[in-house]
Amino acid sequence: MTAGAQTAAAPRLGLDLGGTKIAGVALDAGGRALAEHRMPAPRHDYAATIAAVEQMVRLLERTAGGTGSIGIGMPGSLSPVSGLVQNANSTWLNGRPFQRDLEARLGQPVRLANDANCFALSEAVDGAGAGARSVFGVIIGTGCGGGLVLDGTLIDGPRGIGGEWGHNPLPWAGTGEHPGAECWCGRTGCMETWVSGPGLETDHARATGERLAAEAIAARAAAGDAAAKATLDRHASRLARGLGHVVNIFDPHVIVLGGGLSKLAHLYDVLPGLTAPYVLAEQARVVVKPPVWGDASGVRGAAWLWG
Repeated sequence: MTAGAQTAAAPRLGLDLGGTKIAGVALDAGGRALAEHRMPAPRHDYAATIAAVEQMVRLLERTAGGTGSIGIGMPGSLSPVSGLVQNANSTWLNGRPFQRDLEARLGQPVRLANDANCFALSEAVDGAGAGARSVFGVIIGTGCGGGLVLDGTLIDGPRGIGGEWGHNPLPWAGTGEHPGAECWCGRTGCMETWVSGPGLETDHARATGERLAAEAIAARAAAGDAAAKATLDRHASRLARGLGHVVNIFDPHVIVLGGGLSKLAHLYDVLPGLTAPYVLAEQARVVVKPPVWGDASGVRGAAWLWG
């Protein structure tokens, strides 16, 4: 176990800090859940967020029967330069010394990572990417994020943004795809504006004049609605192009999809073929898998930050 964890028998505590909820788990050394809890997450209140994290930690400790290491998946990331939160859509965290304040409140070291990184780590350790040397974990839900894992270790860098493909532009843009919609990050045409759930819904509304939830679009497509199927086809094409761009840089053995749109079953059938033309290799077909742990991957990956 990495230095800083309590003992080999101590539980690994993982928290997934979302915009509306905090999920928590305590894992034993083999990955078995000893305790699982959820609670609402405070919004627009930094001090209340710190207090809620402590409340979840103490609840997990009581249920699991002991103290242990603490890992937290969070929106955004910590700047390696200043230690302050950056790029969080939970904007009340941005610019704050979140790790330092948590460690002072909890009285022990805490490891934090972007929530997409935690998803990728979970699926690499004992999920869909288990046994693979390299894994690209993709989040396509409310937003679009990603994490890179090599030999069981998260890949990050001097800026703390490893795997953040969601704010790269859509590659090989076609007619009507450039410059693209404005993104919350201040740029236009980001992958997130195209392949996230809201991006898919906006594209369908733009093409049909009807605003539908992603689930409804998928249901209509399954029932034979041509417009809904065309929306899913455009979405898959854009997702494939974005993945091809990443494959040409990182060349992962396995790509694992997470987030709400990972439940779109057709993606696993069509993405390998759609991505292949954009991969600069003789063997261009990629392996794309659904997550083993689903919605629990983020919180489990947070616990594995102390693996």
